[in-house]
Amino acid sequence: MKLKQRVVLLAILLVIFIFTKVFLIDNSDSSLTNREDQHSFQHMIDKLKIELNPNLERTLQSPWEIAAQWVVPREVYPEETPELGAILHAMATKKIIKADVGYKGTQLKALLVLDGGQKVVFKPKRYSRSYVVEGEPYAGYDRHNAEISAFHLDRILGFRRAPVVVGRYVNLNTEIKPVASEQLLSTFLIIGNNSCFYGKCYYCRESEPACADGHVMEGSVTLWLPDIWPLQKHRHPWGRTYREGKLASFGTPTLDERSILASVYQCCIIRVSTWNRLNYLKNGVLSTAMRTAMSHDPISPILTDAHLEAMDRRLMSVIATIKQCIEQFGTETVLVEDRMQLSHMK
Repeated sequence: MKLKQRVVLLAILLVIFIFTKVFLIDNSDSSLTNREDQHSFQHMIDKLKIELNPNLERTLQSPWEIAAQWVVPREVYPEETPELGAILHAMATKKIIKADVGYKGTQLKALLVLDGGQKVVFKPKRYSRSYVVEGEPYAGYDRHNAEISAFHLDRILGFRRAPVVVGRYVNLNTEIKPVASEQLLSTFLIIGNNSCFYGKCYYCRESEPACADGHVMEGSVTLWLPDIWPLQKHRHPWGRTYREGKLASFGTPTLDERSILASVYQCCIIRVSTWNRLNYLKNGVLSTAMRTAMSHDPISPILTDAHLEAMDRRLMSVIATIKQCIEQFGTETVLVEDRMQLSHMK
């Protein structure tokens, strides 16, 4: 074969290679996928539904000891968590032996100690599931169900860095008041026939208490990290300035706040495994996975259909933003290998 023919053939092969690579990026089934990613995703889907069972098999450890051993520098819980159901069950049912105010933060919460000495953070219900928070993205109170949703979304995305959360009903009269500190007790009041408390935080006010339905209050319980893992505050470069410290959580399903994607469209860097998983979750898979993952929770349903549909819609916005990055900067720049040391992580 003559040199000119070889050059032409090489050019044709190169064009075919580039076209194939672009085609793969645009299709969820094969966008830079590998068998390990596909297997990991399917394995996660198969194990989404968790039965809250009090039994811990093949171990003499308490659920709190197991959860403490899960925590390592880059994840709060491992990919394989056969004990997760028992730990969530313990968080939702174990006797409360102490209750105190939660000092830090802008939102109302209580610090509880469960039987066995495990600390948890209780965030009370503020709104009904279908209540729409109008106004700015930071308007309104935190939603307790958003804490639960965030945990399960973290599981589905494979990040494993969100704290373990479960819903719980507590009787303020019989479970909280008898073991509450004087400071927490001083914030209790009765409004109509309902028990309420306003706690202590940067923006907690007596005029804005959280109220139970009678004496029974719905809320979320977040597992406290082991004390051997001190937390450091790293200010987020795209952090918001909140008015009066009020944050949005699933505020309104009809509004998609694009500024939340600033870190994506300004940096245009994402790990290959994350990009693969986002594509796997298209076409309604995300909302289906979330429904399945949260179906076990004691206060289920956690999200309305409108919020779940909004998650599917917002996922497509995320994917479209990343595709724009790829078109602008190229695949090699935007999609980085999972073990690559990024400059801001050095």
